[in-house]
Amino acid sequence: MNIPWRHTMLALLPVSLFICTTHAVAQVYPTKPIRIIVPYAPGGSTDVVFRILAPRLTEILGQTVVVENRPGGSSTIGLDIAAKSPPDGYTLGIPNITFGANPSLMKKMPFDTEKDLVPVSLVSIVTLVLAVHPSVPARSVKQLIALAKAKPGSLNYGSAGNASANHLATERFSYMAGIKMVHIPYKGGGPAVISIVGGETAILFATIPSSIQHFQTGKLVALGVSSLKRNVALPDVPSIAEAAIPGFEAIEWNGVVVPAGTPPAVIGQLHQALAKALSIPEVKERIIGLGADPVGSSPEEFSAFIKKEIATWSKVVKEVGITVE
Repeated sequence: MNIPWRHTMLALLPVSLFICTTHAVAQVYPTKPIRIIVPYAPGGSTDVVFRILAPRLTEILGQTVVVENRPGGSSTIGLDIAAKSPPDGYTLGIPNITFGANPSLMKKMPFDTEKDLVPVSLVSIVTLVLAVHPSVPARSVKQLIALAKAKPGSLNYGSAGNASANHLATERFSYMAGIKMVHIPYKGGGPAVISIVGGETAILFATIPSSIQHFQTGKLVALGVSSLKRNVALPDVPSIAEAAIPGFEAIEWNGVVVPAGTPPAVIGQLHQALAKALSIPEVKERIIGLGADPVGSSPEEFSAFIKKEIATWSKVVKEVGITVE
């Protein structure tokens, strides 16, 4: 049976309108300010990295890009805001190591880690450094372990909060070293660094971007880095694996995610903007100088990375017995 051409055209009209509308949205994006939700207090490594990137993204995208700090809930408060925002590319969530660990640590998540937020790009990988306040009588990883074993439970350590990179790294370190220390969580990496600089806490697995200035001024002492190899920002500081615990590694990272349902074309634009910003020599130099390694992966590569993180931390949480109160 022959269908009149006008009927065919009418049937195809909704599809063509959808395609044109989607294309038009992608073409005009962005038309208003974009907010980057950092789920931690100001001053931590994630905050520092994205405050370096925000002005460059503003230049590249032609719209103001603002960093908004929403700390608390082991990063779930800020990321929940991102997950429940309109899927239009104007609200970006910033996940890090807790993103992969939280599903195994929390009895109830406010959002579905694998379904409600879509990967855009892995932005940087950040090495942690085992730092102590100068009053702690230890100047090497082995000396710190010996001190902790001699006085079990007498040393405390800070973190950016339950399930933060500092918390996860220290618990893994304690487990592999066979020691016990008291955990004091704060609402972000910035407050955690302030606490150890002020002598309120003794130990912190600090991110290099948030602590390197304090090593340079002598307010903190660096004992070892969390990567398997030494970091170019602290070339004289051995890795913990090299100094005392073979195989020890705990790496912080950060990236960008957007609400599920965000148009692929918008995700593509955001990815391209991030990759372009990370390729600017000045930006690369500043991020590397802080102890972080710029990445700028594709959405597909970041998706695979997140899946691997979720699987890895699920195993570690069970092995180490980490709990979130």
